[in-house]
Amino acid sequence: MMHDLDTLTSIHVFGQVVESGSFVAAAERLGISALRVSNTVGQIEQRLGVRLVLQNGGALSLTRPGQRYFEHCRMILADLEATALELGPPDTTTREGLRVTAPSWAAGKPLADLLARFRRLHPQIVVDISFEDRTVDLLEEGYDLAMRVATSAESLPCHLIACPLRPLTFHLAASREYLKLRGAPSSPEDLARHDFVAVGKLDTLPLIGARGKIELPVRAVVRYPSMAGVAHAVAAGIGMAALPAFVLEDPVFKDVLVPILPEHPSRQATWYLVYAGRQYVPLKIRSFVDFMAESMAEPGAAALRR
Repeated sequence: MMHDLDTLTSIHVFGQVVESGSFVAAAERLGISALRVSNTVGQIEQRLGVRLVLQNGGALSLTRPGQRYFEHCRMILADLEATALELGPPDTTTREGLRVTAPSWAAGKPLADLLARFRRLHPQIVVDISFEDRTVDLLEEGYDLAMRVATSAESLPCHLIACPLRPLTFHLAASREYLKLRGAPSSPEDLARHDFVAVGKLDTLPLIGARGKIELPVRAVVRYPSMAGVAHAVAAGIGMAALPAFVLEDPVFKDVLVPILPEHPSRQATWYLVYAGRQYVPLKIRSFVDFMAESMAEPGAAALRR
């Protein structure tokens, strides 16, 4: 059986083999012989009793057990590196990257303020955040975390760990200027005479009332491919749209947008942080999840909670 130090060394060697794509390239990176690299991988396979790597000419490919072993190796090494950064000098120049994906409508000042606070607490973690309105495959695309909105944790993929942050309500909204020109609707039926900014091919608007959920036809005058930019279009007076409640509290829109029929929200859901289920969760992921959960529980995070 390998000693702990030998095990960590073999994990590092194996990771280099996978990332570089060959024994020779890994040997060049590590400054050791290709034979030693090959022997190290062979020893791991012998110890585990499974084949991890397949060779076809000069190309390498991972078996299914090899892929699983590599994922665990990568997590272990990432966690060790993050811990070293956490405990090391505060002026270290080494940085740990955290890839996050979030809906486009979240790209506002409230989230930016949270990221600024996280940066002050964890200067060694660089958050690489991407705003996009699609369901990202975290493992396939190399993301650590995703911010997602869902009606319940059960509606999210079962292989993901979901940490609920806050309830999130979508309200119909319009600009003050638009309402001066067109008047404010007093009932859902009044919406038929108003213009809407739609996302994609949306032709109906869901509203929740005392009698449950209803679907109303809408007259879309401008269509956006995603939620990015919809709030600005509504602020420009083009028409109405359903927006996350905290967008209405954003300083950019607070004095411009007005909620319409607040007793009839368009959607009620929960904002989650999700990440791949694993035995060892890297420190950078744990730090971000804990920070977001604690921050959104604070009174000062009201804009993001509504």
